[in-house]
Amino acid sequence: MTGRATAPAPVWGWESAYPAPAKLNLFLHLVGRRADGYHLLQTVFRFIDRADVLRFAPRTDGQVVLATPLPDVPADTDLTVRAARLLQVESGTGRGVTITLEKRLPLGGGIGGGSSDAATVLLALNHLWGLGLSRQRLQALGLTLGADVPVFVYGRPAFAGGVGEELTPVAVPDETYLVVESPVAVPTPLIFSAPELVRDTPAIDPAGWRPGQGHNDLEAVACARFPQVAERLAWLTGAARDHGGGVARMTGSGACVFAGFSRRDAAEQALARLPAGWVGWVAAGLQDHPLRGLLAD
Repeated sequence: MTGRATAPAPVWGWESAYPAPAKLNLFLHLVGRRADGYHLLQTVFRFIDRADVLRFAPRTDGQVVLATPLPDVPADTDLTVRAARLLQVESGTGRGVTITLEKRLPLGGGIGGGSSDAATVLLALNHLWGLGLSRQRLQALGLTLGADVPVFVYGRPAFAGGVGEELTPVAVPDETYLVVESPVAVPTPLIFSAPELVRDTPAIDPAGWRPGQGHNDLEAVACARFPQVAERLAWLTGAARDHGGGVARMTGSGACVFAGFSRRDAAEQALARLPAGWVGWVAAGLQDHPLRGLLAD
């Protein structure tokens, strides 16, 4: 009897490079607001194969050290350090770690770089330190770090509600995305505090969502305040139309914009038209987070 050979599962150890993939919001609706001011939203998160990379080295002194601090970000406030220290407190472990972060995702781009980094720290150190915390517990810890962190721990494309923590698995097509960066970092609080922001989009049933449905309620506000975002969105709309792509949208609160393509070569042809001096790239959509196998369901 013969069958198709399957690739062996990756073996993750201290010497490994752990990816922290970007996410796209395939749509993002604001459907209300809680009494504490937090916005209630609906969105679909989709991971792509563009990623930051983290490496970990064990320490015997119990310290958490970030070997590659980001400019103007104090180490104590960096999400990677906070995630590692949160695990120490939660588990009571006396183990320490040196974290090296290779930053490949733009800051303030709406693609979840910082949240993804934090989730990778939770997943990797739970594994490397042998803590045995469940996926559900890591998601709850992640929520204390940021609303986008839980979905990276969840590890699958998801329809999200609440403030982003109510996750339901959702089917998404195999697509390739052209992502165009904007030369600005859009501050999320600025967008969410805008008086003209639409906050009452009617909620939709997660079971009824289909790819291509919805829009991004934050897009108009970001485009009005940051002309560079509007310029890139307009360009991408035309490029996607000309090369058979889908609707161009902004992801998160900006500043990156994206369009999906059923064929990678079509996305690459659109990328080849990118104006001089602009930054863009092509990435494949993922059906699972690369580290999902570190935890049992």
